[in-house]
Amino acid sequence: MRVTVVATVYNEGKSIKTLMDSLLNQTRQADEIVVCDGGSADDTVALVNEYAGRLPGLRIVVEPGANISQGRNRAVAEASGTVVACTDAGVRLDSSWLEQLVAPFEESADTEACSVGAAAGFFLPEVSGPFQMAMGATVLPQVEEIEPSRFLPSSRSVAYTKELWQRVGGYPEWLDYCEDLVFDLRIRAEEEDPAFAWAPGAIAYFRPRPDLKSFWLQYYRYARGDGKADLWRLRHAVRYATYLLLVPALIGHAIWGQEARWLGGLGLFAGGVVNCARPWWRMRSLARDVPVVEGIRAALLVPVIRLVGDMAKMAGFPVGLLWRWRRRHRPDIHWRDV
Repeated sequence: MRVTVVATVYNEGKSIKTLMDSLLNQTRQADEIVVCDGGSADDTVALVNEYAGRLPGLRIVVEPGANISQGRNRAVAEASGTVVACTDAGVRLDSSWLEQLVAPFEESADTEACSVGAAAGFFLPEVSGPFQMAMGATVLPQVEEIEPSRFLPSSRSVAYTKELWQRVGGYPEWLDYCEDLVFDLRIRAEEEDPAFAWAPGAIAYFRPRPDLKSFWLQYYRYARGDGKADLWRLRHAVRYATYLLLVPALIGHAIWGQEARWLGGLGLFAGGVVNCARPWWRMRSLARDVPVVEGIRAALLVPVIRLVGDMAKMAGFPVGLLWRWRRRHRPDIHWRDV
C-alpha cells in the first residue's frame, strides 16, 4: 500500500523544521510527501527543500494565495498514494504517528471485511507555562473523553483513501476555517458507520495559542466558519441564550431582586463552576509535574479563557451567517447536498 503524507504551510519558517524532523523520525516512512505552500514570504520553502533526499519522495508545490482547503486539495491531487495521511504545519508528530494511522488500512486489506476508507488520529497539546496549560485544558478533549464512532478528526491527524477524497468532493474551497469539519461530515454521510477507524496512537502534538488576543482571533474565525458552513446552530443558540438572557436575569436578581437575592449569585457561581468543571478535570494530568503555584494560576485562568472564547464565538458566528446569506443562491456552499 502506497502512502502519501500531505501538509499545507504558509510563513512557517519558525516551526517547519519541527514538522519535517518528526516526519524524518517516523517508524514507518511515507512513500511520498507533498507539501503545498500558500505563497510564503519567509524562508519556509527553502527550509522544506533542505530535506530533499532525506525524506522519500518529498515535493513542494507553491500556490500563492491558496487557502487551507485549496492547499490540501492541491497536495492530495498531486499525491500518487492510494492512502493519504494529512497533517499541518506547527505540529510535532509522534514517532509512530504514520504507522498507527495507516494500520487500520493495512489490517483491513488483510481481512475479508469491508475496507477502511478513513482513519482518525488524535492530537495533544504541548504546553509551556500556566496560560498554555489552561488553554490546553479548556479547548482540547482528552482521549478518554472521545466516543470513536462520533469523533470528527482534525486534519492535523487524519488519513483517507484518495478515492474517498474524490468521491466526497475534497475539502470545501469556499471555506477558510472549519473546512476539515465539513470534509469529515461529508465522509460521515458517504461511509457506513463508523465512518472513521479509530487510531488514538497516531498523535500530533501542537502548541495552543500563547495569549488571549491570538486565542480570541482563532475562535472568532472558527465561529465565523461555523456560520459560513451552517454548523452547530443549536450550540450557538444556547450560548446566545445563556449570555444574553440567563446571565443578565441572574445578575438582575442578585442586584434588584425583592427576595432571596442570594439565589442570583448562587446561580452565577454554579453556572461558572459547571462551565469550568471539565477543563479543571483535564488539568489533573497537564499539571501533574508542575509546581502547585503554576497549577493554581492555570486553574484561575480557565474562567477567563472560557469567557473570551465564548465572546469570540458570539462575535464571529453572525459574521459567517451574513456571509452565507449574501451567497444564499450559490449551490456550492450547501455542502449537505453534496
